[in-house]
Formats: sequence, C-alpha cells, structure tokens
Amino acid sequence: MPAPYDGGCLCGAIRYRLDAEPLSLYACHCRDCQRLTGSAFALSMVVARDALATLCGEPHAYDVAMPDGRRKRGRFCGACSTRLWGEPERHPRVRILRPGTLDDTSWLQPIGSIWTSRAQPWVAALAGAFDHAEQPEDPLALVRAWQGRAQQQ
Repeated sequence: MPAPYDGGCLCGAIRYRLDAEPLSLYACHCRDCQRLTGSAFALSMVVARDALATLCGEPHAYDVAMPDGRRKRGRFCGACSTRLWGEPERHPRVRILRPGTLDDTSWLQPIGSIWTSRAQPWVAALAGAFDHAEQPEDPLALVRAWQGRAQQQ
C-alpha cells in the first residue's frame, strides 16, 4: 500500500498524515517499551520527520527524564492520552511513529525485533526476521534490512 498513510488518536481529536514510505518497522521488547505500552513490546515505525504532518488537533508534548540520564520525548493526544510518535533526541530527522495509530494496519509487517534479550518468554520471535538481543550498534541496520526486504518483494 503506497503513501500517503493517515492515522490518529483513539478519540479522533488528532489526525495526521505520513506522506512517505516508512524507513523501518520493528518490534522493541525493551523494558521502557513494555512500561510505556503496558504490553510485552511496542511496534516502532521509523519515518522521516518532514514526512509526518498533523492534519487536525494539536498533539501535546511529553518529555521524560529517565533514571539513567536519557530523555524520552514525543507527542500524544491530550484528550485520550494516545501516544502518537516519539522524537528521538539523538536522531532529530526522524520520528518513531506508533503504527497502531494508522487507520489501516493490515499491511504492517515488522522486519524483526530488538531487545529480544528482554522479551517476555511467551512472545514468539518473528520467523526469519532481523533480530537483535539488544540495541543494534548501527542505528541504520534496521533501515537497511527494511529496504532490502522491500527490494526483494
């Protein structure tokens, strides 16, 4: 399914559009994602910052200082608290979209998982996927894996 992709929050107060293809899509099993989602993992879709536009509503910012000194920043709906995307401090040209907020999620297929060393024991790995026990040293590894799969299709 080619871009653009539309999405929004649970209550509909925030609507956005992604005007370009994602750079990558993966599952993250780290403890931060488990706590943030209240689930076993989070799906993370890396997108170009300039390709993401708010169509209506004004997302609220969050900025959390983590105990180890890192910062988690992003946007959420102030009315229903849906987390929409992260804004990574170390990579300001991308956003980490929460792909479950897209209107059509039927085409989503993660390239793999990161932080599998922290995955809940009942979570099965994605068959034949690109997996890392922790954070990949090269942040572009997930992008290259995603692009490589797209070229094979």
